[in-house]
Amino acid sequence: MAKIALGTSREVTQPDCIQALVVEFIVTFLFVFAGVGSAMAAGKAEASPVVGLLFVGTTHAFAAAVMIAAGFNISGGHLNPAVTIGLAVGGHITVVRSLLYWFVQCAASAAASFLLYYLTAGLATPIHTLAKGMDPLQGILMEVVLTFSLIFTVYTTMVDPKKGPLQGQGILLVGLVVGANIFAGGLFSGASMNPARSFGPALVSGDWTDHWIYWVGPLIGGALAGLICENFFIVRSHVPLSRDDEDV
Repeated sequence: MAKIALGTSREVTQPDCIQALVVEFIVTFLFVFAGVGSAMAAGKAEASPVVGLLFVGTTHAFAAAVMIAAGFNISGGHLNPAVTIGLAVGGHITVVRSLLYWFVQCAASAAASFLLYYLTAGLATPIHTLAKGMDPLQGILMEVVLTFSLIFTVYTTMVDPKKGPLQGQGILLVGLVVGANIFAGGLFSGASMNPARSFGPALVSGDWTDHWIYWVGPLIGGALAGLICENFFIVRSHVPLSRDDEDV
């Protein structure tokens, strides 16, 4: 079984942690700015649901791939609390640093959403909410499956040491699965897969309808994917992050 590393409060003052948090804020900000901006642009253009879905899904796929690549060597380019929890349960990031990542991811999403609201002269900021006729359980299950797919892809193409030839392509593949999942679930649950991505628009609009679903579903899906991949599919000759690191 994977060993979860708790970490210590001293991590907050470590230069590498501070650098990682700054980069994670920047890449999450730019990802949300592009993603939410594309949804606002589709609304302003009065695009049909199908055209809007294609536009938003493609934008998220490109933005995710580019921003993951930009932050990968410093913060890991998580962009997403669900990715962070998925890697935390696999022992790849401490719990303390995970909580710090969550904070900066949500702060970045809020900052990007507020800036978009200002730049568009108060244009409505679309939130993630369930489609008419979809109940909360269906929404949660949809988000669990979509997020599981995302974190499963992260593990099998970027984390698994046996997938050396794929690691160079993994970032692009993760971006592609983000887009594919939006195409599949966007008209049903909104296909958030990312609590931080949902948080910023909800905060700016003041509309928290169904918001809890976009925390519960993605975090369950991310944690489940991390546990299954790390404990059943990945074979290592070393522990990713030992508890000795907690005393650094």
